[in-house]
Amino acid sequence: MTKQQTPQEGRPRRSCERGSGTVLAAGLGMVVMVAMALMLLLAQSAVMASRAAAAADLAALAAADALRGISPGVPCSVAADVAGRQGAKIISCTEGGGETVEVRTELLNRSMLGAATGHARAGPPP
Repeated sequence: MTKQQTPQEGRPRRSCERGSGTVLAAGLGMVVMVAMALMLLLAQSAVMASRAAAAADLAALAAADALRGISPGVPCSVAADVAGRQGAKIISCTEGGGETVEVRTELLNRSMLGAATGHARAGPPP
């Protein structure tokens, strides 16, 4: 005797997981995009921190030169001028003992993670 096939036996059964690969791929794509966005934010923060530190270094060197009489001007106003040309503003400028100057700067452009700041001290060698 031969067994008769019912109409459903010839067709593959439908799976409840149909289309789950698409959802998984879309989810992985979103995770990769979020990770790349975070990496870009961190890279931008590192670049801005470097720019703020460079502005502080240049401003402190210029202020130390003015304090020692190598270049004309009032040390902290010279530092503010140099920092302004670097896209930063002076947060604090302190003339210390031994003809040293300590400068703190903040970049005028802010990132999503906040303002980048720099700190430098310059003067004659010890």
